[in-house]
Amino acid sequence: MNKKKKLAKKLLTFIENSPTSFHATKNIKNKLESNNFKKLKEDEKWDLNPGNKYYLERNNSALIAFTYGKNNIENGFNLIGAHTDSPLLKIKNEAVIKKHNYIKIGTEVYGGPIVHTWLDKELSIAGRVTVEEGGEIKSKLVNFEEPVAIIPNLAIHMNRKVNKGFEYNKQKHLPAIISTVNNEDDNSNNNKNFLKQLIADKINTKYESIYELDLFLYDITSPKVTGIENEFVTAGRLDDLAMCHSILEALTNKDRYEATNIGIFYDNEEIGSRTYQGANSNFLRDTLERLIITEGGDRQDYFRAIANSFLISADQAHALHPNFSDKHDSNYAPVINKGPVVKLNANFRYATTSETASYFEKLCKDANVPFQRLANRSDMKSGSTIGPMTSSLLNVKTVDVGNPLWAMHSVRETGGVKDHFYMTEIFKKFFK
Repeated sequence: MNKKKKLAKKLLTFIENSPTSFHATKNIKNKLESNNFKKLKEDEKWDLNPGNKYYLERNNSALIAFTYGKNNIENGFNLIGAHTDSPLLKIKNEAVIKKHNYIKIGTEVYGGPIVHTWLDKELSIAGRVTVEEGGEIKSKLVNFEEPVAIIPNLAIHMNRKVNKGFEYNKQKHLPAIISTVNNEDDNSNNNKNFLKQLIADKINTKYESIYELDLFLYDITSPKVTGIENEFVTAGRLDDLAMCHSILEALTNKDRYEATNIGIFYDNEEIGSRTYQGANSNFLRDTLERLIITEGGDRQDYFRAIANSFLISADQAHALHPNFSDKHDSNYAPVINKGPVVKLNANFRYATTSETASYFEKLCKDANVPFQRLANRSDMKSGSTIGPMTSSLLNVKTVDVGNPLWAMHSVRETGGVKDHFYMTEIFKKFFK
């Protein structure tokens, strides 16, 4: 197996084991610790040594990891950021309904999924559970790891216009069916503790000890390498776990670096990032300032370090869709497996400037990696990333990049085997 396919297999394993942002963060943390990264806590004083590696986390769903270098005031920081969350269906914990001899659970749309792709799929349940143990509040992860739910479509005979376009009502049409019942008069399964009891059985505790549940549905279908030449990767959550994986691979590379290299794994990008663990928080800013203080610098030195820093905002990009080519500007239409994409927007929905784009493109040339450029059609609104808000909060030079995908925000997205390898190589080059 060549290096590109081997890395793609590692990516798909990472995605399969990361059904939620909580699991993704846990897997990132495990990889870091296996590479001698030490955990820091925000409520403790930091004692850092150049050459060592550290990480800290928030909310069990966001994480910052770094290799601590020397002379950060003069050298600045090498920063790459991505996000751990993806569009999902969040379970409404107390919306358990027993009716018509079925048990169904209500859902709430998280982010902006392509809703119809979630129907008729084998779905499982995963997330975080907050419990009381020994008088303390603790968080535990849960993953059923097998299909336990389905959201069935209505037969075409009862919805003849479905292929002409049908808008699913999120309240009425997206509850998931998880079981049948024989006796509707039995209310034991029709109360707010039903879901807690299911989870309690799964994690071997009493439902009375469970306080809150952050649970999501996810498609249980395994990620695959596809295509005649095995050139594609098809999986859920490629946006943005593929970028998280590339950062992680680069950060845990065995090479020794002089600079402070930092990987940022935010949560909640899909809903605007305005959370304690999102890009529109103080998480990164405060961390960087503490690094300068630990080095013996003051606030002026922090500003100097930021002026000498550079951020790569890594999120996915829209690939030219051969069946919808009119949706793209033909001059800016990236193709899968033709290399990383520099994302451009006149209204700065992406943080890229001509200067930062040139820097990234030179990185690609120096690494002998192809690159592409993306600009949306002028009559279509662009999406956005963590780039603009992180850049403006920190006052740091930033470029927005990504790999080309089809069906972004579908329950299954498609990207390129070569592209994932190319981006990982660029991140390694940047950290050097």
